[in-house]
Order: sequence, then structure tokens, then C-alpha cells
Amino acid sequence: MENIKTAVNTVLSKYATFTGRASRSEFWWWILAVFLTLIVVGIVDAILFGTGPEAGQPISALVSLGLLLPNIAVGARRMHDIGKSGWWLLIGLIPVIGFFVLLYFYVQPSEPETNQYGAPEPFRAG
Repeated sequence: MENIKTAVNTVLSKYATFTGRASRSEFWWWILAVFLTLIVVGIVDAILFGTGPEAGQPISALVSLGLLLPNIAVGARRMHDIGKSGWWLLIGLIPVIGFFVLLYFYVQPSEPETNQYGAPEPFRAG
């Protein structure tokens, strides 16, 4: 549980920071935290506003909007960690193929040495 807390604290403390690097574990712990948050918020929306096509999900929309910038920032820092430009995130706009290309990049190991985006930032729980 410490890993997820550390990842959330790290990513939120760099809310709109597109420089530097994000380790693979930091990125994936953050993704898990966002996924779990959106599930909980979706349940709260369903309880408060009901389900079905006529029911809105305003809380989920606000949370998703609030997490958009840190998601893009941590994605760009993850690209930097493997030696790629953050602009590679735009490949995700290509339907289907873009998702798989980004997934491939996200699972790659970090470059162990300093690269053009800086020194590796080890992810430490606690």
C-alpha cells in the first residue's frame, strides 16, 4: 500500500511537470490508483444519480478532468524515462494501434543511465 501512496504523492506533487523522468513502477502504481479512484467515484455517481442513459455522471467527469493534466504529465515523464520525447503520447490518438504502441513504450524498462531528460529518479516507497 505504501507504493501506491508514494506514487500518488509523487505524481500529484508534480501535477503539471513535464520535465524529468518517471519510473515504470511510479507510472503503473499511479495508473492503478487512478483506476481504483474512478471505480469508486463511478459507484458514488451511480448511487447519487442513478444508472442508465438519462443519468449523468458529474462527479466522475470532474474527477477525470482534474486528473487529466497529471496523467499526461506522468505519461510524458515515463516517455522521457525510456529516452523518448513526451510528444510520443500523441500516437495514442491513432485508434487501436496507438494504444498498443503506447502500452509497449510504458512497459519498457527505464534507461539506467542519465539521458537527455535527466538522471533516473528511483521510485522509493515510504
